[in-house]
Amino acid sequence: MKAIRRQLWGLSLFLLMGVSACQGGSGDEKVVNVYSARHYDVDELLYDEFEAETGIAVNIIEGKPDELIERIVNEGEQTPADVFVAVDAGRLWRAQEAGILQPVDSEVLNAAVPESLREPSGQWFGLTTRARVLVYNQDKVKPEALSTYEDLADPKWKGQVCVRSSSNVYNQSLLGSMVESIGPEATEAWAKGLVANFARQPEGGDVDQIKAVASGLCDVAIVNHYYWARMKKDTEEAKEIENTAVFFPNQADRGTHINISGVGLVKGAPHPENGIAFMEFLVTPEVQKVFADGNNEYPVIEGVALDPVVAELGDFKVDQTNVASYGRNNPVVNEIVDRVGWK
Repeated sequence: MKAIRRQLWGLSLFLLMGVSACQGGSGDEKVVNVYSARHYDVDELLYDEFEAETGIAVNIIEGKPDELIERIVNEGEQTPADVFVAVDAGRLWRAQEAGILQPVDSEVLNAAVPESLREPSGQWFGLTTRARVLVYNQDKVKPEALSTYEDLADPKWKGQVCVRSSSNVYNQSLLGSMVESIGPEATEAWAKGLVANFARQPEGGDVDQIKAVASGLCDVAIVNHYYWARMKKDTEEAKEIENTAVFFPNQADRGTHINISGVGLVKGAPHPENGIAFMEFLVTPEVQKVFADGNNEYPVIEGVALDPVVAELGDFKVDQTNVASYGRNNPVVNEIVDRVGWK
């Protein structure tokens, strides 16, 4: 009910601020207006906590990231949005390219968020990370047979690999990071080999890939770690995938690819100080702990305890490629997947 109330409140706010903007607006209001593509119940608790600590009311408009970007573009100088939140570096890059974000120079954010997890000019910052891992069927694959993303293009995996569509932004970001790390030619060769090894044409989301591994339809799949962790915490789903396990690829070289959820300050935000205060609040240890527990994600700051199921996966080497490269390389990625026939 609270989520519904916030969305309706956000709609009312939008209508009211459209009027007030024409009359000059009011930048000293104790509010922050957040356009968010994160749709997790735990976030509601954080909004309430921010309100309690600061007296600044949090108004939320939720939607799909591309729709929110388009909305802010269309609203132009009249937008009530202060902060934009998305769940992929590629979408944050799209927001930047659309010209709807502005740089933030915050000592708090710069100190809390590692350089590789933020846009170099300060247009957006990572809030959480998620690893793009391999889930494998333990009855059919030994962990020592796994090594890297690149190895999945080897003919020995023919008919054994599942992954979702190339249009999925998580896969596009993985490819974008590979373009940055190993170059476009090597990335295309890998994608071509991967397609040749598909157990089926891509369909469904990450959960569907995990279930396909568990059922024996494929031996290994590329997924975000938190989907597997979420299923392991559900009594019924845990039984369904009990024959699966997680493997972190590329530990002997660049490390496992990670993506982020992140936040940026909207250009022309009517309440910029409140927006920055909200952004800084999201990288405090207490909030990072809520993120970690609530959605099985990894925090961006050090020293925060992980969710127990995620912690059991163990430590792993993280690819330090700057996440801003994912979006920057996206045009090349789209050309690659078209040429190799990755639907």
